Amino acid sequence: MRVRLFALFVISTLTACLSAQRVVATEVEESDPVVFSFATVGDSREEPSPDLNAQNRIWLQNTKAWSRILREIQAKKPHALFFNGDMIMGYTTDKNVLNRQYAFWRGMVANLMETGTYVLPVPGNHEVQEKFKDDAGKVHKVARQSNEDSWRDNMGDLIVDAARWKAVVGSHFSAFDAHNAPAIGGPDKISTDQSQLSYSFDYAGSHFVVINTDPVGNDSHAPVNWLLDDLTRAKQRGANRIYVFGHKPAFTYYYKPKLDPVGLDNFPDNQKAFWQLIEDFHATYFCGHEHIFHVMQPTADKGGHAWQVMVGSGGSPFEAAKEDAVLVEDRLYAWALVKVHASGKTDIEAYGFDEADGPTRLLLKHAL
Repeated sequence: MRVRLFALFVISTLTACLSAQRVVATEVEESDPVVFSFATVGDSREEPSPDLNAQNRIWLQNTKAWSRILREIQAKKPHALFFNGDMIMGYTTDKNVLNRQYAFWRGMVANLMETGTYVLPVPGNHEVQEKFKDDAGKVHKVARQSNEDSWRDNMGDLIVDAARWKAVVGSHFSAFDAHNAPAIGGPDKISTDQSQLSYSFDYAGSHFVVINTDPVGNDSHAPVNWLLDDLTRAKQRGANRIYVFGHKPAFTYYYKPKLDPVGLDNFPDNQKAFWQLIEDFHATYFCGHEHIFHVMQPTADKGGHAWQVMVGSGGSPFEAAKEDAVLVEDRLYAWALVKVHASGKTDIEAYGFDEADGPTRLLLKHAL
């Protein structure tokens, strides 16, 4: 009897504590409500392979993993999805191939737009670059103007349609200017029209910026001079928080030693200038390119506080081989959900599942 009474006492005490925690959490959320939420992920394209099923062999899309991620995003009902590039295999200047691959991807995400989640695309290297071999057999990946034009042809209506945004999200964004893009001939060494490749807007007290990390003639570079001007003006308008989205990382995730850098760190001066802006403006940088989920504070050892959130885990072949994976999430298909509070406080949750289509697990829950 005493044991039973003690057990009932423990259970009632725990229940009271949990109830108190829920009350506190509710009070906090009511005093600092979530004013905007967005999902983010990138890299859903497949590699050509005879092992793909007939559908994916044509469209070069990991349809199974990507459609599951889309269902999970839809269930969380975020206001927007920022897709961090490499939605298609691309790497060609053949417009028929590009249009076909874009059309399949657009068809897959279309339902989000009908159920309250606006889709915002970020250009990746597979979209804007051509891959080819020179006469000596060396492989090159070079951004092409025709591919930038194909990007606008297939994604331009999403960047950013005021009427559709209002219909999907419920209220208007501000400070979007289709002509606000890195200028040709300026200090960012831009040689082609970057409209709808790099763009920005304000919503719910925050500023959102998308950058093209592979502009024609200056691959693997961020437009730091344009970005400085854009972020300065956003701060002058009173932006609480700043979120920057690009395809290539500022800092490569070295999940094993002796990897080559794959992002802006191929050009350290540009990388340093870019990251200084992220730090100075208390921004968060979301990226993909490496097919992996990883969150880091790259300059924490030097007093830095900014986060790089890599979510290149939307279905493309895993970056890490089984023998090289260090963390469980190194070989999971994963996506992130970000909640922005009225104060500017930002929370992130990340979810993932394995290649065997196992249960979805919570990978991270943290304040940024």
